[in-house]
Amino acid sequence: MSSKSERKQLLEIFDSIDFENIKKHPNILIAAAFWEPERYRAACTTYRFLRSADDLVDNYKIKHPAIEKQEQVVLVETLGNLTAQLSSKAGDATDRELVATWEKFLIPLWPVEAFTRSMVYDIHHQGFPSFSSFLEYAEGASVAPAGVFVHLCGLRKENGHYMPPLFDVRETARPCAIFSYLVHIIRDFQQDRLENLNYFPSDLLSLYGLSQEQLERMARGGPILPSFRNLVRHYMEVADTYRRETLQIINKVSPLLNTRYRLSLHIIFDLYLMVFRRIDPEKGIFTTDALNPSPDQIKAQVLNTILNYY
Repeated sequence: MSSKSERKQLLEIFDSIDFENIKKHPNILIAAAFWEPERYRAACTTYRFLRSADDLVDNYKIKHPAIEKQEQVVLVETLGNLTAQLSSKAGDATDRELVATWEKFLIPLWPVEAFTRSMVYDIHHQGFPSFSSFLEYAEGASVAPAGVFVHLCGLRKENGHYMPPLFDVRETARPCAIFSYLVHIIRDFQQDRLENLNYFPSDLLSLYGLSQEQLERMARGGPILPSFRNLVRHYMEVADTYRRETLQIINKVSPLLNTRYRLSLHIIFDLYLMVFRRIDPEKGIFTTDALNPSPDQIKAQVLNTILNYY
């Protein structure tokens, strides 16, 4: 296929995406829309599964800021039943499509295991004692879903059968996953705080002299404290390190991917980079409306990435 006809095909895919109706953290599915249809459906299936497990925990915590011990037991058991169907050999999985997808596309179990550990942590804890404990949590909450995306992106097809990627999926996924998660935390500060979710670790809050009460007041429209701007600046500096690592990783694995899969890595990175550049620690505001790009802005960014790619 010539680069001109391939570009035309990708632009046709772009025109088919309903940017208005892709809700709830859509970047993965926007990027995967440029894959072959079968692999895109696999991305949708795996995303739906991980989203349901995440929502199970988050939605409960939104309604119950303090989870009693007995409720924790029930939640952990429900979560375990949901995720165990992928590792069960008994053939009694309730979601046959999910299991078939995992098997056909050779998706490893480590993302589900890591993701489950982080969800269990969420059930038993309210926040993080340290930034290092947050990074450990992020291995499941962010690196694991990104690992599924990168695995599907890196698959090879030979004689009608899928073959594993030629690179280390977890190491490839980690920089962009952490970069995007740090950006995500600043972007969603207000919404998370109003829904009883806290992702700022205690050691950094202590370092910058911030209390939970101060975070609550700012989320409810109070003035932005200089100490919070310092915290955001800290996050931006750490995120920038992962941003640079992400570019290095993309350049490293790109020769092992064909055009539409290389493009998808650039799309998902550029979408988070767009939000990263909206965050202004010095003079910016940190509301959901201010930091979340509109569907039209997301659409324009994706188109710009495609046009710059050719």
